[in-house]
Amino acid sequence: MVVSHNPKEHRGSNAFIAFMVGGLIGVIGQLLVDFYSYYLHLSSSDASIFMIITLIFLASLFTALGFFDKWVNFARCGLIIPITGFAHSMTSAAIEYKKEGFVTGLGANMFKLAGTVILYGVVSAYIFGFIRLIIMGGA
Repeated sequence: MVVSHNPKEHRGSNAFIAFMVGGLIGVIGQLLVDFYSYYLHLSSSDASIFMIITLIFLASLFTALGFFDKWVNFARCGLIIPITGFAHSMTSAAIEYKKEGFVTGLGANMFKLAGTVILYGVVSAYIFGFIRLIIMGGA
């Protein structure tokens, strides 16, 4: 009975919107890299670092201002999967638990969601690095 009253999910349109928004984030990232490379005369690797910092700052700022949640409801994984989603999870947890203080609030709760991303990112990097070591012959 509950299933019959749930709204229908439009997977095709959700996937298309997420693809387009994720692609737009990629284009914005590349424009930032080009901007930092050309106007600040940075190497591509340094410009990439500045691009990541800029995207993290903007995602955190938009989360603090209350815009990001509304955009995520529209764009779904198009905004959650890139580095902006990681910044959003950290900032929203920090905002939610700031009343409890720096140690018991921010320190204990800020990495609730982001901690799992860090953990599985490190573990998967270790596993794939070990596989590459075996395949490449330890060179």
